[in-house]
Amino acid sequence: MRGLKGKVAIVTGGSRGIGRACVQRLLEEEVSVLFCGRNEEVGKNTLKELKEKFENVDFLAGNMIDPVFCKTLVAAAIEKFGRLDYLVNNAFPFTAKGVNATREDWTYTMEAGPISYATMIQEFVRQRGKENGSIVNMSSISGHIAQPDRWTYNAAKGAVKQLTRCAALDLSPGIRVNCISPGWVWTDEVKKAAPNGDEQTAQDLWGDFHMIQRLERPEEIASATVFLLSDDASAVTAADLFAEGGYLGLGPEGLGKDSAFAGSD
Repeated sequence: MRGLKGKVAIVTGGSRGIGRACVQRLLEEEVSVLFCGRNEEVGKNTLKELKEKFENVDFLAGNMIDPVFCKTLVAAAIEKFGRLDYLVNNAFPFTAKGVNATREDWTYTMEAGPISYATMIQEFVRQRGKENGSIVNMSSISGHIAQPDRWTYNAAKGAVKQLTRCAALDLSPGIRVNCISPGWVWTDEVKKAAPNGDEQTAQDLWGDFHMIQRLERPEEIASATVFLLSDDASAVTAADLFAEGGYLGLGPEGLGKDSAFAGSD
C-alpha cells in the first residue's frame, strides 16, 4: 500500500489478537511500530517473536486507563523512532454488562475504552502537531446493534464512532481519522466463549451470522486497518469501515437457509 514505508505507528493492545495482527502487518509494510499491552509477560513474548524477523519494533507495558501512560507512550514512540505518523487505537475492555451493570462497570468501560482513545488522540496531536497523519479507532458491530446483556460494551463501542467523526472534523485536513467495525473475529476472547474453545465449533455456531459464512481472521482486520492508514485511503476520513463479513447486511432471515419464498412464473 502506498505511503507506508518508513513511517512510525503506535498500536495499543498490540500483544495479541487484532492488535498483534495490525503490528505484524505494519512491520511487513516497513513501518516502525511501538505497541503496548497491560500484561508485560505477554507483550515481551510477542516482542521476542516479532524481533526474530523485524528490527523496527518495541513494546511498552501499561494500562490505557492511565492518562500518564498515554502521554508516555506517544513520547516514547517519537523518542525511539524520531517521528510518529499513525495511531491505531485498539485496546478496549470486554466488559459486557446489562441491567445489572454497576456504576463502576460503566466508569471502567468508558475510561478504558473511548476515553482512552480520546486521550491518545489528544496526545498524538499535542506531541506531533496536526501535520499529515492517520488514526484508526477499533469499533465493532456491537456499536450498531442491540445484543443481550451488553449495555456497557455496545454503548462504549457506539461512542467510538461519534468520537471518530468529531475528531476527523477537528483534525482535518492534516490528520485523517477513521474507525473499523469488525464482526466475530477468531481471537482469544471469542475462543473463551466457544464450547471447549474449539474453533470449528465456533465456526459452526457463529459462521452463519455472516454472509461469508465464517468468522473473520485478525489478519483481515489488520489489512483493513493498514489500508485506512495508507495513502491509498487519502480521501477517506470520518468513515466507519464494516470489516464484518456481511454481518450488518443480514436481516432476520439470515442466510435464507430456513426461508421459503413466494414466487411467480
